[in-house]
Amino acid sequence: MHEISLVRNIFKTLEAEFTEDELKRLKSIHLKVGLLSNVEPLLMQNAFGAVTASDAPQHAQVKLEVEVVPVRIHCLACQQESGIEGYRFVCEHCGQPSNNIIQGLELLISHIEMND
Repeated sequence: MHEISLVRNIFKTLEAEFTEDELKRLKSIHLKVGLLSNVEPLLMQNAFGAVTASDAPQHAQVKLEVEVVPVRIHCLACQQESGIEGYRFVCEHCGQPSNNIIQGLELLISHIEMND
């Protein structure tokens, strides 16, 4: 399960950006996960629980919030943006196929919350 390594990398990123005192105040981590990112939100939640239980017990009370980001494309034919339904990469405005993905591949820490 690659989600375990992703969670470990999230904690490494936070450790590089925040002091130990700041990390003690960590309340929640918010992720944006694109629909095409190959990350399953439920598996990410399970991996987060496993990592906090074994590798980072000091963060056992931290919550992980995962927002799934839908796929959007930009059509070069009509210069419009479209949402994608059912993995059908076709512009909803002009009907032309497009593989110009502008949203949906993300795996980002969007923000974190700290206790006072």
